[in-house]
Amino acid sequence: MPESTPVSSQIRPMVHADLERVLAWRNHPDVRRNMYTQHEITLDEHQRWFERTLPDPKKHLLIFEENHQPLGFVNFNEVGNGGLADWGFYAAPDAPKGSGRQLGRAALNHAFSQLKLHKVCGQALAYNHRSIQFHQSLGFQQEGNLRDQHFDGECYHHVICFGLLCHEWQPNP
Repeated sequence: MPESTPVSSQIRPMVHADLERVLAWRNHPDVRRNMYTQHEITLDEHQRWFERTLPDPKKHLLIFEENHQPLGFVNFNEVGNGGLADWGFYAAPDAPKGSGRQLGRAALNHAFSQLKLHKVCGQALAYNHRSIQFHQSLGFQQEGNLRDQHFDGECYHHVICFGLLCHEWQPNP
């Protein structure tokens, strides 16, 4: 029986060279429909966001890679003091099955071990059942249901809020 090659996963800072790839992922219809901002983002708009965000030490723009192949984007936005942060993420639309879970695990390992966060908070639009299940599978607790919190231009949607504390994180289950 042939031995399988071990998968090497890592989180690294996003750089200028990642801009077009991350924009293509973000603008993919499967990603865009689950975002608060659902319009197709222009390269100019994307570059302005990156340039505005990059120098802020409380915002962490990260790329998830497996075997040096970029497969997803993660950001942590520290809010206030005390190691509290909101997160956002998406896997590349063409990433192999299971990459999203690997992205989540690697990102949370990074958040708690490297960024020294106390708590990571997430939100999911209530119709995004995959994101809700994803958060729950990583150990997040549902902390709230914001009724009619997001208006997409046509209708209102509930937003489900999640939280995961550092001491609750299980890095190797």
